[in-house]
Amino acid sequence: MKEIARLIVKVAKESPSWGYRRIQGALSELGHSVAHNTVKKVLKDSGIEPAPERSKKTSWSQFLPSHWETLGAADFFTAEVWTLGGLVTFYVFFVVQLKTRRVKMVGSTANPNALFMKQVAVELTSYEDSFLRGTTHLIRDGDKKFTQQFDSILNDS
Repeated sequence: MKEIARLIVKVAKESPSWGYRRIQGALSELGHSVAHNTVKKVLKDSGIEPAPERSKKTSWSQFLPSHWETLGAADFFTAEVWTLGGLVTFYVFFVVQLKTRRVKMVGSTANPNALFMKQVAVELTSYEDSFLRGTTHLIRDGDKKFTQQFDSILNDS
C-alpha cells in the first residue's frame, strides 16, 4: 500500500489539475485498483489539497516536468548593425524547443510591428513541419514588442 500511496502523491504533484477520480483512472490504466476515496485519503494525509486548489498553486518545478514534451520558449535579442544610415538596432526573434534544446532564429527587423509578428506566428505554427507544431505552452516575457500581437495571433489560430 505504501507504493500505491507514493504513486498517488506523485501523480497528484505531476498533474495538479487532476481530481481524485482522474487519478483513480490513471492508476487503473497502470493496473492498480484503488477507490477514489482512497486517493482522497492519501492526498489529505500527505497534506495535498484537492485539485481545484492544487492547480492554482502549481510551481515551476511541478509545471516543467509535466509539460516538458510540448514546451517552447520565445524571446528577442538585439544586434547593433552599422548601415549606410548609421547604427541601427535589429530585434532578432528566436524560439527554443525546451525538450530538444533546438533553437531557431525566426527573423530580424528594426521594427518589430504587428506584421512582423504575424509572419513569425505563421512560420512557427501554420505548416506541417513548423518549428513549434505540437507546442502547447510557450514561455515568454511580457515585452510589448511582441506580446499583444503574438498573443492575438496565437489565439486566432
